Amino acid sequence: MVNLANTMQAITLAKAEDDFTLLKQPITMPQRHDSELLIRVEYVGLNPIDAKLAKSDFTDWQYPHILGLDAVGTVVDAPLGVSPNIGDQVMWHANIQQQGMLAEYVAVPNFAVSKLPEGLSGETAAALPCAGMAALFALDKLQIKEGENLLVEAGAGAVGQFAIQFAKQRGATVFSTAAKNTHAYLKKIGADECFDYKDKNLLKKFKMALGHSEFDAVIDSIGGDNTIRNIGLVRFCGKIACLNGLPALPPELLFSKAPVINIVSLSGAWLTHSLCAQQKMSFMGKLLMNSVNDGSIKAPAIISIPFEADEITQALHRQLQGGLFAKQVVHVLKE
Repeated sequence: MVNLANTMQAITLAKAEDDFTLLKQPITMPQRHDSELLIRVEYVGLNPIDAKLAKSDFTDWQYPHILGLDAVGTVVDAPLGVSPNIGDQVMWHANIQQQGMLAEYVAVPNFAVSKLPEGLSGETAAALPCAGMAALFALDKLQIKEGENLLVEAGAGAVGQFAIQFAKQRGATVFSTAAKNTHAYLKKIGADECFDYKDKNLLKKFKMALGHSEFDAVIDSIGGDNTIRNIGLVRFCGKIACLNGLPALPPELLFSKAPVINIVSLSGAWLTHSLCAQQKMSFMGKLLMNSVNDGSIKAPAIISIPFEADEITQALHRQLQGGLFAKQVVHVLKE
């Protein structure tokens, strides 16, 4: 093992609140346990979930709490015979119950990480896990087939961008809602038709685009009343994948549509202590990185954020405002 100091720098949250602020402070260096890797963190991808929980809290969090679930770093210590090994650069999506990744060093289970392929930058890899895995889980739950009509809500977001591309690979006809100024790009990466989510005639335009058909499936990343509307848009026994929970659903809607409702939660892999699910996320990580590296999938644009408390606080508040067309990635290790 390399010689390391007893403390390191981390970005911490003193308490969850609406007007949260973060602090950069020294904390104790983590100690790895059996089957864990000690990793020097290089990049952390920020996600809407980070900002929402900084505002609302999460069960069993200990404060001060370190945020950040998506990261890339280099292994500096590992058990003998374990892969990945010392010197390997890896990417992972972390356990939401534990301290996060906005720190200089972390300890992570070896089976939860994926080694970066040669040629893929760490910054790009850090932008992939949460959004890319959520899109893949949603499509797997929906069992999208060739020729089916899929509606991807919020297509300009990172989840939406990945969902559009992977759904197109599976042969679906892909429709998307998004801000009008993003439509050209979304069509370039695979959307067959885009709709302005602010359009007052949106439902009428859906019907015009579909003709006598209805959507076979919807990826719903917004929740609330949008979920109720989207269930109304699917065919009888149509499918919906919900990334933002479920509202109270009108019984008459459920009786008339008999929808197949799926909930997408990456955190469940950790909360249920499912080793199989955690390993599946590792496999998905490899698929995402290889797909971006070979050019078959295009990663979202990246906004680089320095490893400073004020800058990261502002970045997370931007996540809450919505409308980001790029992934914010924190550069933990100074270049």
